Amino acid sequence: MVKIKNNYLKTILSYILIMLGAMLAAYSLDTFLIPNNILDGGVTGISIIISKVFSIPMSLLVILINIPFVYVGYRNLGKNFLIRTIISMLTFSIALNFFESFHEVTDEILLATIFGGVLLGIGVGLVIRFGACVDGTESVALVISKKTSLSVGQIVMLFNFLIYSVAALLFGIDRALYSVLTYFITFKVIDLVSEGLEQAKAALIVTEKGTDMANEIYKRLGRTVTKIKGSGLLSGEKEVMYCVLTRIEVFELKKIANEMDESAFITILDVSDIIGNHIKSTKRLKSKKSTTRIKEV
Repeated sequence: MVKIKNNYLKTILSYILIMLGAMLAAYSLDTFLIPNNILDGGVTGISIIISKVFSIPMSLLVILINIPFVYVGYRNLGKNFLIRTIISMLTFSIALNFFESFHEVTDEILLATIFGGVLLGIGVGLVIRFGACVDGTESVALVISKKTSLSVGQIVMLFNFLIYSVAALLFGIDRALYSVLTYFITFKVIDLVSEGLEQAKAALIVTEKGTDMANEIYKRLGRTVTKIKGSGLLSGEKEVMYCVLTRIEVFELKKIANEMDESAFITILDVSDIIGNHIKSTKRLKSKKSTTRIKEV
């Protein structure tokens, strides 16, 4: 009963922080970036351009343009991702509309670039940290990366390059360059808040339900798992599973592990480099098991 209550409180807290992050991102756009014709990347950048050219409310565009992107994310990341992202995007849209009447904090372009980028990074980082997004391009990039040799970061960068090229034509080369600077500032702050936009993570999971959990991970995330037979000093025979995934998938992995085995021991590690494409395999899991044995200390 206590555990259920704690899980409920954690879920509520995560929703609150997602909404807080979305509001902070909207505030940075309405009071720092948009008044100075500085663009964000992704769907938000597209929405800013269309809003400026056709005078369509940006709060409406963010929702409409994100719909197909969110659907792709739902198909690959599950219902939990969908619910959190809907909450995030609705909050983001309402906040954009609310903060639109606020005066710009500064018309000094460099200050707007730096502080707008920092606040945007903190806001988006909070949203991402708790399993949601305010911009659906990440989820689509994740899907594309699984089917190509490109990383999520490379795909997002290519997408944003096209947006900033259009910005250069509409608002001038200087505004486009400031937009690029904002993007890099935002990217680094997101990196600090959510532990990396595209940075690969390695998960080690010690469990007694390795096969079922591996199948569920493959089913919901499309990630294959290496199973290793382990022996704990006190706990006896266990299965140790090794899986490499992206940062945006870590939250869902933890959720899967908790659902399948509440006593599972999970370690999340940073990965500095990956050689080979086996983690993006979409082939069926094979029944062949590793015979490697490790000792649990």
